[in-house]
Amino acid sequence: MRDTGFAGEVDSLPGSTVAKASSQHTMALVMFGILLASYAVNAMDRQIFPLLAADVRKEYGFALSHTGLLSTVFTLGMAVAGVPTGYLLARFSRKAVGQIGIAIFSVGTALTAFSYGFADMLAYRAVTGIGEAMQLTALLAIATSYFTRYRAAAVGSVNFCFGIGAIIGPMLGGVLLAQYGTWRAPMIAFGLLGFVAMAFIAFGVKPWLTETRAQMQGGINSQGSPKLLNRNTVLLTLMSMIGGLIIYGYLGMYPTYLREQLGYTPGATSSVMGIFGLGVLASIAGGWLGDRFSPRLVFGLTFLVAALLGYLLFHAGSAFAIQAGLSFTWGLVVSGTIYVNLAGYHVKAVVGTLGSRASGIFVTSIYSAGAIAGYLIGALAGLVGWAQAGLIQITAMSLLGAALALALDPSRMARGADNEK
Repeated sequence: MRDTGFAGEVDSLPGSTVAKASSQHTMALVMFGILLASYAVNAMDRQIFPLLAADVRKEYGFALSHTGLLSTVFTLGMAVAGVPTGYLLARFSRKAVGQIGIAIFSVGTALTAFSYGFADMLAYRAVTGIGEAMQLTALLAIATSYFTRYRAAAVGSVNFCFGIGAIIGPMLGGVLLAQYGTWRAPMIAFGLLGFVAMAFIAFGVKPWLTETRAQMQGGINSQGSPKLLNRNTVLLTLMSMIGGLIIYGYLGMYPTYLREQLGYTPGATSSVMGIFGLGVLASIAGGWLGDRFSPRLVFGLTFLVAALLGYLLFHAGSAFAIQAGLSFTWGLVVSGTIYVNLAGYHVKAVVGTLGSRASGIFVTSIYSAGAIAGYLIGALAGLVGWAQAGLIQITAMSLLGAALALALDPSRMARGADNEK
């Protein structure tokens, strides 16, 4: 028998059984596609608020740092819920946990439109993160359990669909904003869309896909540590926190920088963020790199590129072509490669039985730092200007990430697809 990347698959079977297995794999891909589409809806919800932040700030009179906090505080909810969700997944249905998560972030998104002021809006934005942590952790567990030999690429497909949402969300949000003349319309619309996604999952996704655990219990991940507290996991946790600061510093406040510092219109800002989403579409290829090459090489090079991008975003000029090109590259390198492989290597660093908990640690570490990323870069921009803020939070932190990557021990991680026997 030979594992070909799907849990429980064999190829030394009678013809009729092979045909049945092939049909099952096709069904699995369709069902996984439904789950991925629901995450694209999640990405739309997540991406829409930074686009609307300038309008919210104008109406309520929020400070720049407070606006940054509102843009990224959902990551605090994700940080709080990440590890507990990992434990929930060890006891309850992944499908149920994921659906509850969708319901929570959809309600929080819609309620944001009815906020009275900063305090309740902050609470609603944080609640969306709790829901997203539940959905994302469940989805990562499903992806890495079923596609056992291509874990990073499977995680890449999750982030690929984030890219789809990152493209559609700002574009559709801009249309709704222009049509209805209020930032509340996109928030309500995207909140309701989450319940549509829940209905598709309820009727279209079967437990035999979502609850697969067999190969996660076996020897495919035997190279990983039998304990959560190990050298690679500690280093990956620190790198994930750095990733949270740079990724959500960009996502949370870059649209505000474009509109308030560079004078971009809402439409032009939406276009730039949509182009960022195009870069994220390379996430599957980014995951493939993580499955094929050493984490030292992958992270060392990509964090160095992120450091350069952090400088150029705030120094290279205001021309649309320049900012669009930089945003595309940011999506390709940072979201499409660094984020994807942080998630994948967290799972590879431990034995299969600890996979769900490792996903929870990833979610908690990257989003605990992301929770303050928008506030921090907004506060820095208010004190020393956008150029210096980018140099401190993005460039310097990325250089630290590259240095930490050199201390990883690839021999204590599960092997990629090319090496497994």
